[in-house]
Amino acid sequence: MVAFGSGERKAVYSAIYARRDIRRFRDEPVPEAVLERVLDAAHHAPSVGFSQPWDFVVIEDDGTKAAVAGIAERAIAAAHEGYREPRKAAFGALKLEGITDAPVNICVTCDPTRDAPHVLGRNTMQEMDVYSTCLAVQNLWLAARAEGVGVGWVSFLYPHELRNVLEIPHHIRPVAYLCVGYPEDGFPDEPVLQQEGWRDRLDRDELVHDGRWEPAKTPDGDTRSERETDS
Repeated sequence: MVAFGSGERKAVYSAIYARRDIRRFRDEPVPEAVLERVLDAAHHAPSVGFSQPWDFVVIEDDGTKAAVAGIAERAIAAAHEGYREPRKAAFGALKLEGITDAPVNICVTCDPTRDAPHVLGRNTMQEMDVYSTCLAVQNLWLAARAEGVGVGWVSFLYPHELRNVLEIPHHIRPVAYLCVGYPEDGFPDEPVLQQEGWRDRLDRDELVHDGRWEPAKTPDGDTRSERETDS
C-alpha cells in the first residue's frame, strides 16, 4: 500500500480546491507528454465492474472544432431565450465555451455495451457506466490542474449532432466535451460563476445528513421544506 506524506496529501487537496472551469485559453499548445499523462490519469478512474466504459476523442483540427462550436452557439442561443431579465442579460454576458480558443478538445464517451450484458454491479443501477465515465472526467480535470492546464466542460451541445460531427457510433453516448489548454488569465481564486455573481457555493453543512435524510435548516431555524411551503 502506498502511504502519502503530508506534502503529497496537501497537493491532492490543492488540486481539488484550485480546480476551475476555464473558458479562455492561450494559443500555446499542450505538450504531447502532458496530454498523455492527463489521459492516463483519466483511464485510471474507478469503474463499475472494472468495465472501463470510456473512450477519449482528441480533437485538434480547426475545422472539427468550428463545427462543434457552431452546435454550441445554437444551443447557447436557445438557452438564452429561456431566461427573463435581469438573469437573461447576465447569461448573455457569460463566456460559456472556448471550443475554438482551446488548442485541444476532448470528447469523453461512454460505451454501455462494454463488458455487457453482465457488468458486475450494474444490475440495479443501470447508469453506473455513465457515473464511471464522469469519474474519468474528474481524474482528467484534476490531473490537468496539477499540470497547470485548464479544462472547460461544454454542456451546451446537442448530443446527436455532436455524434454526427465526430462520427461516434450510435450506441456510444457522448458524456463530456472538454476544452483543454493553458488559461489565458491563470486560474481564478474562486469559480467564475461565483465571481460573476451567478451563484454562491452552498453551505456544506446544509447538505450533510446524519444517518437519514433530514430537511436542511435555514439560518432562522426553519427547515428548507417549511420555508418553501410558507412562501
